[in-house]
Amino acid sequence: MKSLIAFAGVVCLAVSVPALASDIHVGSVKTARGAASIIRNGVPMEVTAGARVFRYDSLKTGSDGSIAMVFRDDTLLSIGPDSEIAVKDFLYSPAEGRLSFVARLLKGTAACVTGIIGKLSPESFRFETPVANIGIRGTSFAVKVEDQED
Repeated sequence: MKSLIAFAGVVCLAVSVPALASDIHVGSVKTARGAASIIRNGVPMEVTAGARVFRYDSLKTGSDGSIAMVFRDDTLLSIGPDSEIAVKDFLYSPAEGRLSFVARLLKGTAACVTGIIGKLSPESFRFETPVANIGIRGTSFAVKVEDQED
């Protein structure tokens, strides 16, 4: 009976750990100006300085908006007016060798200075756009995605 209870406890713990991992914030907003929001689980929220950003969040700005944020690995990301970017993946556990940064710029402009992930594991840092993926090798860059007209 004790071994059955212990097994059930281990199963419950194993199931709850992944849920907790997704609740860890990946970075925080340093500045937000004009119309700016974080979209979490499809729900837009007003963004202010200090707001936490989580994996799978999107950042969106209006015509007068901008957002600057810093990720836990010290990557700096800024997005300009009329922009939207999704945080697709972020893992930062250098001691365990688990490093990943994947962001997707859906529209607008973004500037980025890579942090520790870009330095320790450049192949793990990726920036996507609707027409291309950019592999980053520990540097700074800016990218613009213009509206596609069919």
